Amino acid sequence: MYIGTQGRFETDEELQVLSQLGINNVDITPAEPWTEWTTDTFVKMREQCEKFGIELELTHLPLRGRPAIAGNLDEKANDNYAGVIFLGPSDERERAIDRVHEVIKMASEAGLRGLQYNITVLGHMRTERSTGRGGASLSTFKFDEMDQSLGEFEGGAADLDTMWERIDYWLQKVIPVAEEYKIQMCCHPSDPGIGMDNTYRGVARPLGMPEGFKKFVQMYDSDYNGLNFCQGCMSEALENPGEEIFDVIRWFGERKKIFNVHFRNIKGGLNNFSEVFPDEGDIDMLKALQVYKEVGYPYMIMPDHVPVLSGPAPREVGFAYSYGYIHAAMQVVDSK
Repeated sequence: MYIGTQGRFETDEELQVLSQLGINNVDITPAEPWTEWTTDTFVKMREQCEKFGIELELTHLPLRGRPAIAGNLDEKANDNYAGVIFLGPSDERERAIDRVHEVIKMASEAGLRGLQYNITVLGHMRTERSTGRGGASLSTFKFDEMDQSLGEFEGGAADLDTMWERIDYWLQKVIPVAEEYKIQMCCHPSDPGIGMDNTYRGVARPLGMPEGFKKFVQMYDSDYNGLNFCQGCMSEALENPGEEIFDVIRWFGERKKIFNVHFRNIKGGLNNFSEVFPDEGDIDMLKALQVYKEVGYPYMIMPDHVPVLSGPAPREVGFAYSYGYIHAAMQVVDSK
């Protein structure tokens, strides 16, 4: 395993800084709308990275959820959005899946290892931010504080059975193409999970929970169906993450279903947590790295969702801090 990162690194200067910080493997998503991507889009990105000794391994499919759907994939507002795939049967869904097939082929032709994506309807959910160490602003979620007055989701309710039907449809349509082109499909958890039996606005989130992902990887057992294993999200879905997360890593790691790791720490647990710096949360991050090593995990360990700092370039400074932490932790693990 080795350190990596993700983001939109479009300039030579940005890539040079990554190289200077010891980041030689990346997930970069093109700035252009996904409807305009070509094989050459990824080839040019890969070649730009290679100038600085960086390998472009992954890119993101725009399958994020959002509160409402307007129009279809041909409209400018939806040019970089394919979440309609998980809203149930429609012509738009079929067009989006066809486009996913095309992107899988492009990624393979350009020499990428895989594609990252989310299966979610309501997208990323958070409540009011909280204050952390030194006044840092922390992304926070408290399910009891979610607005319950919004009513049913505009795109329609989707209970647990309905979501599993949509997920199965996706797997049956997409994984055979991924197998053909040898592209790993790396599914990120719905952030956050709210419990297998809970819904919000009538929508279930089975892929926010470890037990949901255990079912997911067994629904279509393939070397190309696995996880963008967000350790933060998996921790958020546990009652006692400081004790339970290590067995979750082992379960997926021993089955070789972890294709990428988002290395993030939290304080709290299911339905009540804040995202914090890697060195101060409830998870023993050094022990987590040791478990990844034990199960033979071979890919990137990357920072994710750093707290918002004061001063200039808060995101860049926060990520640089996390890079340093991961470098040091890996040196400790590798020395044992």
